[in-house]
Amino acid sequence: MTSFVLAYGDDRIPYQVTVDETRRSRVAIHVNPDGSVAVDAPPGFSDDNIKAAVQKRARWVVGHVSEARERYAHVRPKEYVSGEQVLYLGRRYMLKVIPVDGKPGPARLRGNRLEVQTLKASRDDIKGRIRAWYRVTGRDYLARRIGTLSNKLPWVDTVPTFRLLEMSRQWGSCSPSGEIIVNPHLVKAPRDCIDYVLIHELAHLKHHDHGSAFWKLIDVHVSDWRKSKCHLDGLAELFFSE
Repeated sequence: MTSFVLAYGDDRIPYQVTVDETRRSRVAIHVNPDGSVAVDAPPGFSDDNIKAAVQKRARWVVGHVSEARERYAHVRPKEYVSGEQVLYLGRRYMLKVIPVDGKPGPARLRGNRLEVQTLKASRDDIKGRIRAWYRVTGRDYLARRIGTLSNKLPWVDTVPTFRLLEMSRQWGSCSPSGEIIVNPHLVKAPRDCIDYVLIHELAHLKHHDHGSAFWKLIDVHVSDWRKSKCHLDGLAELFFSE
């Protein structure tokens, strides 16, 4: 991975370049939800060619970085106290913190509340218990959806292996070996957004890059994917900050 800086007017924006063995002719520029910039370059591209390609889209990069930074500026850190909202599958639940004297039980949904028992009653303890709940509950839901979607998609022969990995910039990825990796924060999103991400990663089992054939496949199986992607991009700073 190599680092460069894009200069555009008074702006100086750093970006990370990664060589993508699956790319052939063009670089791909990604502005992440937190405003950072990542560039995927084909093997053999010189630094000058990469810089020229990024400079050509400088106005687009600066605009999207500015929008991302503005969204992040309004995000307030959670305090993890009763009354705060907790998101799951696009629905809002109220956090109910329950102090206990003995060993705390696992967090659980009850009606419109997420009840979290705690012995220490500290922010970090409650945060950790909520994250553990997200991982367990989210893992089960995502595994079911991957299984269901895999059985419906004609290019998927067998349900791929799957694991959760907390990432600061990505909703998911598909490894070269065909393993589907999903950010546990994704289970906070609405169901249609979750399906878009899962189908996106499953599509990489057929097309390993983001070329025209890949997006044609997405268009066929997720007709409103642009709406879902836009929704996720708007929620990313909220989800990833928790």
